[in-house]
Amino acid sequence: MSDCLFCRILAGEVPSTEVHSTERTYAFRDINPGAPTHVLVIPRQHIENAATVEPDHGEVLAEMLVAARDIARAEGIHDRGYRLVFNVGEDTGNSVPHLHLHVIGGRKLGWPPG
Repeated sequence: MSDCLFCRILAGEVPSTEVHSTERTYAFRDINPGAPTHVLVIPRQHIENAATVEPDHGEVLAEMLVAARDIARAEGIHDRGYRLVFNVGEDTGNSVPHLHLHVIGGRKLGWPPG
């Protein structure tokens, strides 16, 4: 989708700092990090958000979760803990309509998130 920021990142039209890449996923550093480690994992296929996920998206979702685990290990936060977040809709601050998984860690994270 030409008007989707994350699709434009995937196309190389918008710069990003790559952290991890697979056949179905791409991960890059959040430009406004909420913690020392804040990485976004996105599917290469355009999926609007978690509310639009269908059963045939199962493999790419699994690959996103495996990527998140691998990123947590590479960033040194795997053993201490990290948060995985899918945001859906405007009330969550989700401004990019492309499914993305936040991998957040590197410090104590409060609850509720914020």
